[in-house]
Amino acid sequence: MGVTFDSKEQNFSFNFEHDGNGDIISLTNGIHQVEAFGKCFYYGYEFGEDVGGSTRAAFIKYLKFCPDLQGNANLTTFIKKAIDELNRQINLYDYNLVVMPESSSKVNQYMLRYIYRFAQPTLRKMELIKALPSNISFDMDAFAQQYLDDTLENGRPRYTQAQKDEVKQSIGEMMELIHQKDYFTIAKDVRKSRFRPYMMGFLKFATDEDRQLCTSIRKQNILVIDDVTTSGSTLNEILRTLRILNEDNDIAIFSLIGRKDLMADSM
Repeated sequence: MGVTFDSKEQNFSFNFEHDGNGDIISLTNGIHQVEAFGKCFYYGYEFGEDVGGSTRAAFIKYLKFCPDLQGNANLTTFIKKAIDELNRQINLYDYNLVVMPESSSKVNQYMLRYIYRFAQPTLRKMELIKALPSNISFDMDAFAQQYLDDTLENGRPRYTQAQKDEVKQSIGEMMELIHQKDYFTIAKDVRKSRFRPYMMGFLKFATDEDRQLCTSIRKQNILVIDDVTTSGSTLNEILRTLRILNEDNDIAIFSLIGRKDLMADSM
């Protein structure tokens, strides 16, 4: 199936029968499965390579903030087709826990309700919520290992100790400013920052019971879902939060709309 966009009328048209040359977004033929975030990543739809940023943004806004999602047959069918294909790929009945980020969009909640149709009766769900800005931290050890401690071909350090200290001081000053901002300003400011992968603490467990539940789960199947993957930062933060407690579980990730350029090696 495909979706076309009338830029003059600012309308989206859905065709669930076949793809067309003018489609802006299409259901992947056999849902994409790639290695990303160190886990198996699935995504149901992808934008065409020639689709501009304004059109992408308009469709994402239409999807995420539809005032009556359940009453919109096009969007609900759009979501269901991707979940149907995901179920064919991984068998949702085998999953014990679904984890998703807190969102003002209703898409994740609708995806969850539809996933329950395929799931075992004991399937549990967990929502990670936004943490206070003061809880955001920086993984200096990982940053140093990746960048600051890099060496040249002759084995000499790429950076002097003075240069390393200067960078660390700049990061410290950046974090002090971040701790004074509101969450949404932070998310906007750091989305494209090269430091974003090393910033931690954006999300937290909604309750102590959720944290204890995640700590106690061992060697089970966990599905992480999110509606749209743009930078990948939200999914990275969810995985980091889960890994802090344990790494014994088999985690799969699903995004309704994904991006190839975020992925590592195609499987």
